[in-house]
Amino acid sequence: MEPKEVENLVRAMRRLKVAEFTYKTEGIELSVRFEGEPVAAPVYVAAPAPVAAPAAVGAPPVPAASAPAAAPKDYRAVRAPIVGTFYRAASPDAPAYVKVGDRVRKGQVVCIIEAMKLMNQIEADVEGVVVEIAIENGQPVQFGQDLFRLTAG
Repeated sequence: MEPKEVENLVRAMRRLKVAEFTYKTEGIELSVRFEGEPVAAPVYVAAPAPVAAPAAVGAPPVPAASAPAAAPKDYRAVRAPIVGTFYRAASPDAPAYVKVGDRVRKGQVVCIIEAMKLMNQIEADVEGVVVEIAIENGQPVQFGQDLFRLTAG
């Protein structure tokens, strides 16, 4: 996680009025807590990056992983403002907020991200037509990750 991503997370927390946030994964631990004024500074701890083991002498070379499919060249993204679990609908039996082909307006609720047992409605900050849903329902999302890709059409 880059320092700029942490800054964006802090801004999103202030905007969404989230008082405390903790995120842990392999190599990264992030805790942010706001206690009145002034706002407490975020704590950022990163473990060293893993190092690949050297190849054995005479072993065949390992091919590089193929790159993921490229997104449309001219798209606008609705990105995750927080880390959590992505849900396309308010409940398992409810219809999805948006689907491919739907027109989305700024401020329209497009999904829910569950973070720390809180259901956060996520609103689009861009307008357009949904051309791709970039994440599967029920999957974890990272801060800044594309959720939906939209075209101007």
